[in-house]
Amino acid sequence: MTKVTSSADRFINQLASTLDIPDERYASADRSYRSICDWLERPESRFSRVYINAYTQGSFRLGTVIRPLNGEEHYDLDVVCEFGASKVSRTQKQLFDDLGHELKLYAARYSMESPSGWDRCWTLNYADAAQFHIDLLPSIPDGQRQRTLREERNLSLEYVEKSISITDRNHPKYQQYTDDWPSSNPNGYADWFMDRMEVAFNKRRRAMALYEAKADVADIPAFRVKTPLQSAIQILKRHRDVCFSERPDGRPSSIIISTLAAHAYQQEATVTGALFSILASMDQHIKIIGQTYWIANPSDPRENFADAWEAEPERKLAFDDWLDTARKDFERAGETEDLAQMIDLLSPRLGRELLEKAATQHSPAAVAKSVATRRLYGAIQRVFDAPHRKPVAWPTVPQGSVSLSSVMSRAGFRPTAVANNGAAVPIGSSLRFEAKTNLVWPYKVFWQVVNTGPAAMRANNLRGGFLEGTASGGNLFRIEGAYYKGSHTIECFIVKDGYCAARSGPFVVNID
Repeated sequence: MTKVTSSADRFINQLASTLDIPDERYASADRSYRSICDWLERPESRFSRVYINAYTQGSFRLGTVIRPLNGEEHYDLDVVCEFGASKVSRTQKQLFDDLGHELKLYAARYSMESPSGWDRCWTLNYADAAQFHIDLLPSIPDGQRQRTLREERNLSLEYVEKSISITDRNHPKYQQYTDDWPSSNPNGYADWFMDRMEVAFNKRRRAMALYEAKADVADIPAFRVKTPLQSAIQILKRHRDVCFSERPDGRPSSIIISTLAAHAYQQEATVTGALFSILASMDQHIKIIGQTYWIANPSDPRENFADAWEAEPERKLAFDDWLDTARKDFERAGETEDLAQMIDLLSPRLGRELLEKAATQHSPAAVAKSVATRRLYGAIQRVFDAPHRKPVAWPTVPQGSVSLSSVMSRAGFRPTAVANNGAAVPIGSSLRFEAKTNLVWPYKVFWQVVNTGPAAMRANNLRGGFLEGTASGGNLFRIEGAYYKGSHTIECFIVKDGYCAARSGPFVVNID
């Protein structure tokens, strides 16, 4: 395991707390869905004589929900409405429509926007000030049937009694009276997830009860108990969100991250310990069955959370790339005692302002330095913090220096020197970058080009990785074309004996 400095350990722990949502958000969400349950149970309801068991699923249930990336985003609360009904008396469509009918009346009663019906659930949007919406999934218990189906295939029966049947408008028998409904098991998954962190959870809950002088640990609500596993998942989800902010369609799903992280968690007592342990081994829990990548749903071994990877192999590549980036980001950050440097290292994938907030308690000086840097560079700082800028691929051991200069050429004009973050060069021109270093051969040279802006994004050419250049004879240069309007950077790295011996710092090129 990577050796982590004491400063990095404190900072990562504080980062997890900064990502967590306030307790009142959990309480507000709880009140909201319980209010809906009361409405469904009123005498006039179509479900007045039906037993209703409603519960949350997803990140709110697992305790891994995080603050939105910006203040305008909403929280997504997933609620399962499990009705004690029979498939003999209701089709999927009838159950779905009955829930929709009641939710429309509820929305009208409380002057809310009418709910939206989707393939599997209904969505209730609360007022903007509440900043969340509720997805309600109609379902009925299905433990006995699912047990039979698993027994026929000699599959594990763990958590099978919690199984449910759900509605899906795309199901071929959606409007038929039949036992053949889609299945799910959110309660079983939540129980499995809790089992994976039970030791740490109980220890922390007891400690909180003692600290707050509570007579019974049950007096401490479960949502207030945050284990290292939950905190590590929150950090990884934020890293994922920022990393894929420019290409959200390819981002790894939360259920995949949560499942692999829970498998990899070994009851570490600290957030940092859990985070580094999970990063080191989470991919070892991806199985290959035949030619298929398989991440089984722990509460239903027939379901493969990675089923999309077969039809879209680029999703597996995106996961591998994200995991590699996360490992490098936290490894580099964990090696330093300098909090300001940690902020710089993690900003591209976690967001500078979030990191500054997390660092406030530990080092106001580091925060002041980061804020000053952000104000000094203004919009250019966002270019330096571009999420697709890959972390340095080699351990850094400074042995010398390297500097960059640039010349712009275009047809009919004399070559012109280009200053770092200087006047904009015209689109279509050619740029020659030359590096000079005081390091002695032999060494390798690498270039990192980072494009930004809508044009580069539309062209799927944001880049951000490392390209090996020619280093023989001491001629260190690279030719690039000025193709996309905006601000872009190029940086030169000198690698000697497997270590980053020198780096030029980003050279900013503005194109118009």
